[in-house]
Amino acid sequence: MKSKLFLLLALSIFTLSCSSDDSSGEDNGEPATSLPIVSGNYWAYDVFNHETSNTPESFARDSVYVGNDTLINSVAFKKMKTLTIANGFFSGTLKDNGLRIDGNKMRITGSVNFSAGLPTPLGFSVSDFIILKENATAGQELSSTNGSFTQDYDGIPLTFTYILKSVSDGSQSSLTSNSATYSNITKTKVILNLKITADVGFAVLEVMPAQNVLVSTQYYSKNIGMVYNLTNISYTLSSSLPITLPIPQSGSQTQEEFLDVYQIN
Repeated sequence: MKSKLFLLLALSIFTLSCSSDDSSGEDNGEPATSLPIVSGNYWAYDVFNHETSNTPESFARDSVYVGNDTLINSVAFKKMKTLTIANGFFSGTLKDNGLRIDGNKMRITGSVNFSAGLPTPLGFSVSDFIILKENATAGQELSSTNGSFTQDYDGIPLTFTYILKSVSDGSQSSLTSNSATYSNITKTKVILNLKITADVGFAVLEVMPAQNVLVSTQYYSKNIGMVYNLTNISYTLSSSLPITLPIPQSGSQTQEEFLDVYQIN
């Protein structure tokens, strides 16, 4: 049950109908090169889900590659694909979606549906959401969207009120990851702030106060791509509820994605 909630929280970031609120201004600068999206390029990742009190350590393998050109709303994108199911947060973000370079920004558009392990299927759409801007100031907000959606959870309607944003995390000269050293690193964060309420018929109860439940920190190396991603998921429910929900009071989970092999054309 706990792992099901973690998956629901992690995938909540994908259930949103998002339009990008570009808070980065009009200065596009030099074209972004932190993720070279040329057809045939691919990246393979080792994905580790770290052990918690109720979740064992697990390992998986992801392979992401740049597919065909595609037009979305008359705008040219590259279709991102995976060889198998997406195990990691980063691969799941890109799978079957469109990416495009807009000056020094990288934008994502597409839709995804999930059902495995969830009470009901989850679907989302994102439109021109900025996930990376090169040469941005650390702490600069890149994109932001907010709203709400309702999802049935074991027969109880839960309403998720969210703020989803991407924020520049600055840059650094190098990063050593998975026994390899990469240079010219640009960092970005994807942050999901979430509040959950439950409609129990006689009242609407606050199940979880607003908090950052997901923070994904991604490290991109110039002309190579995303080389390391750290995703933290955590939550704490309201301390007192007049009803019993099949949800643990609190929890946390950490996932790491390490670039292993890649091909850049």
